[in-house]
Amino acid sequence: MPELPEVETVVRGLRDTIIGQTIARVSSDWDNSFPNSDQSVADYLIGATIERISRRGKIIRIDLDSGWALLVHLKMTGQLVYDLDRFPDSTTRVILTFDDQTKLYFNDQRKFGWMRLIDQALISSFDGIQRLGPEPLSDRFTWEVLRERAVRHARSSIKATLLNQTVLAGMGNIYTDEALFLAKVHPARLTGSLSEAEFRRIHQSIRQVLQHSIDLGGSSRQNYLMVDGSKGDYLDEPYVYGRQGQPCRVCDSR
Repeated sequence: MPELPEVETVVRGLRDTIIGQTIARVSSDWDNSFPNSDQSVADYLIGATIERISRRGKIIRIDLDSGWALLVHLKMTGQLVYDLDRFPDSTTRVILTFDDQTKLYFNDQRKFGWMRLIDQALISSFDGIQRLGPEPLSDRFTWEVLRERAVRHARSSIKATLLNQTVLAGMGNIYTDEALFLAKVHPARLTGSLSEAEFRRIHQSIRQVLQHSIDLGGSSRQNYLMVDGSKGDYLDEPYVYGRQGQPCRVCDSR
């Protein structure tokens, strides 16, 4: 599943390609991928121009000049790719066609992702956003904030706590494993057993790992692609994720 670095990379790619584009038409072959009424599409999507693109956790927000927005969750296998000749294919669920006839393809092999049209005034109360924890790359995310939210789950393992989206938005298995390794904290440790020093190290390593992955375009373990169709490079050099049985990158032991 795309995690924070992959979603942030997609957001940056979309900003470079579709801001200012006007949507001429939309097509979809799977209702669950595009669960929007014909009336709302006609009233608020067709003819609307894209003004801003952002994200909250793993949810992408595409603001329209109609006052509505498209919220997109890639889930496990979703992709947003812009105007590539090799699409559409059998995984393409939604196609947005712009006035200049370029296209944005929402591909999703497993069909768990979605693209929902919503009034911007209702986004803050949308269930998938309302309950999210802080953004780990925000200046407001300090080690004290991490500890305060994490210790509410004192009897859970620290890995399970960091994967809880109400504790911290955007984390997944890859970057949780990587961050805990760098912080020298075993993922099975109970959250309530961690010291101040350990929370400080976890906080620092989370930010370090996430930013490094963004710099490398994210992790393309399975389906993830950037907006231009290229793959991310982070998994060329992970510390622990997917490396069972291989030499340690720090001490070279197995």
